[in-house]
Parts: sequence; C-alpha cells; structure tokens
Amino acid sequence: MPNIKSAKKRVRVIKTKTLQNQMFKSQLKTTIKKFDGSLNEGKDAAGVAYKDAVKKLDQAVTRGILHKNTVARKKSQLTLKLNKIA
Repeated sequence: MPNIKSAKKRVRVIKTKTLQNQMFKSQLKTTIKKFDGSLNEGKDAAGVAYKDAVKKLDQAVTRGILHKNTVARKKSQLTLKLNKIA
C-alpha cells in the first residue's frame, strides 16, 4: 500500500476505473450473446442486434477498453454471421 497521498488516490481511481471497464465488458459480452441468439429469430431481429453490438464495440475502442484491430476482427465475424442467414 502506498504512503504518498497522490499514490493512494491513484489506487482508488484505478480501482474505480477497473470496475467501470469490467461492467462495460460485461455489457459488451451480453450484447454479442444477444446477437448470437437473435440469429435464429430472423434477419430483422438479427439486424437490430447487429447494430447494437457494433455500436458497443465502437464504444469500447473509444474508451480504450479494446484495441481497434480486435474490434475490427469481431465486427467482421459478426458481419459474416449476419450475411450467412441472408
């Protein structure tokens, strides 16, 4: 545990930001699972879920949670899944 006041604050801030990032990642995974589940329901439902998933992925890049190439790969995988049901 740090002794310096600013270092103590950094520990608290990092703990808070880590929690926020974990919550966002959990939401992202849930959104992607909803997309996978909607593939069986039809093209329209899958299209809506696809837009939500892509939006969340783009937000993850903006927030610095995921790398842009990782998100590009995931978006490509989702697009291929969506196009297969067409």
